[in-house]
Amino acid sequence: MTDSWSEDDSELYRRLAPVAVPDRAEQIATLLTLVPYATDAVFRIVELASGEGLLANALLTAFPHARYLGLDGSDSMRAATASRVARFGDRAATAGFDLAATEWLPLVDGAGVVVSSLAVHHLPDAGKRALYHALCPRLAADGALLLADLVAPARAEVADVFAGGWDRTVEQQARHLPDGAARIAAFAAARWNHYRHPDPVDQPARLANQLQWLAEAGFAVADCFWLRAGHAIYGGYRHGDAPMPRDRFARAMEIAEISLAKSA
Repeated sequence: MTDSWSEDDSELYRRLAPVAVPDRAEQIATLLTLVPYATDAVFRIVELASGEGLLANALLTAFPHARYLGLDGSDSMRAATASRVARFGDRAATAGFDLAATEWLPLVDGAGVVVSSLAVHHLPDAGKRALYHALCPRLAADGALLLADLVAPARAEVADVFAGGWDRTVEQQARHLPDGAARIAAFAAARWNHYRHPDPVDQPARLANQLQWLAEAGFAVADCFWLRAGHAIYGGYRHGDAPMPRDRFARAMEIAEISLAKSA
């Protein structure tokens, strides 16, 4: 990877993601399940770094009355998101942003959910902490911040566990693709496994620290909901006692798998 994200990185990510993102469908389904609103609720979603638009498509499908804004700093990623969510009409929009800046923060005001996948780890620890403090008061009173991202191991030795688990998931997921061997080779050549090949662009923080920062920022509930091969889904809820819909993970998995199948 390079010292700063480029359109070449965006293109490489789109090629590697089907094998490089561990249990992608399960991650998407987990995020859908964690949204603190009923299926028929009217609320707003803001995604930080919308990427290819796969999560956007799944969210808009699962919540047919929600509105969505996808922010991304890459022209090609915004175009990919816009194309994928075009069928939802004026319920979906995209815009450019710089995650490390602050000018975009008013776009979050009143949002029920802010979600982000594989982006926040690019910020230094102070930047992550500042982001959580800035986002919490801007969310709706019953809103949530949901993150899917790399996390740092609590001990240096655990990096080998994360690295090995990540390589294993790449190999398993590549088996189902006709060009799987080529994608495994590309993953290795790009030195994409951060836990095996640390890159200064990637600055994951310890999970425990981030949960503490979320609590300090004002989230009533801060927790980790999923963890595999150094990839975690974690976040915070502003209202600790807000009722959460149940028994919808199976439907969320159906939506996630359909969304990914259509992107293949």
